[in-house]
Amino acid sequence: MTASTQGVLKKALIAVPAIVIFGSLIGYWSNSGFSNDWYAPLAKPSFQPPAWMFGVVWTILYTLLGIALAIVLQQPPSKERRDALWLFGGQLLLNFAWSPVFFGMHMIDVAFVIIVTMLVMALAAARYFRRLNPLAGWLMLPYLLWLCLATTLNYETGKLNPGADAAPLGITGVKS
Repeated sequence: MTASTQGVLKKALIAVPAIVIFGSLIGYWSNSGFSNDWYAPLAKPSFQPPAWMFGVVWTILYTLLGIALAIVLQQPPSKERRDALWLFGGQLLLNFAWSPVFFGMHMIDVAFVIIVTMLVMALAAARYFRRLNPLAGWLMLPYLLWLCLATTLNYETGKLNPGADAAPLGITGVKS
């Protein structure tokens, strides 16, 4: 095992659990998912994955993000690495903000703005990651694909449930 591989593993042993645990705690604290009394009765898009899939998928995605982050952290310091880390950190903060806004505050349109911004930042971060280390960029691809689905689910949930948004901006549903 090379010193670089050992460095990535050491960083991953911190990054992966930190992202998975923090993401899981945010979801728990914001009462994310189908057991949420506000969300449960809402009409869902026909392509909505089953409830059990969300926890499994997010655990896998957060793990892949942690590994990608560890790989980039192992790269030599540079402006490109710094920019990549800022973009990654920014989109991750938005990721952690989304559940409390959507499930906790019932703000469908605000959550939509957050997730679109998150998707753009995650795409930019993945491009930087790919330039720094192709594997790091590829590890973000499943996350980007899931974010596309999540963005569509957020939008369609607003369209299907006019009046359910606690702070409508007129993006997804009818203002109440």
